Amino acid sequence: MEASRGQNGIQQLLAAEQEAQHIVNTARNAKMARLKQAKEEAEKEIAEYRAHVEYEFQKKVAESSGDSGANVKRLELETDAKINHLKNEAARISHDVVQMLLKHVTTVRN
Repeated sequence: MEASRGQNGIQQLLAAEQEAQHIVNTARNAKMARLKQAKEEAEKEIAEYRAHVEYEFQKKVAESSGDSGANVKRLELETDAKINHLKNEAARISHDVVQMLLKHVTTVRN
């Protein structure tokens, strides 16, 4: 009797071990499936982001170089306007600058 009871206990332990191993394997497989799904989702998001950034880059390149003649013309107009402004300012204050220089040059200090 004692031997069959011991044998029965061993059988129960083996069955519990097999059940535990089955639970661990199921959990491991579910984890691996979720990791694979997460990796695929991340790769999809990366591809979408990369496409968006590339689109924005191409858009900027097209804006800046697509109409270079207009950009050159705009820059020439801006440059001419700045040159004219500097000439006007120089003409406006040149008399005062000349007077200040003459004052400093002709003033004698002891």
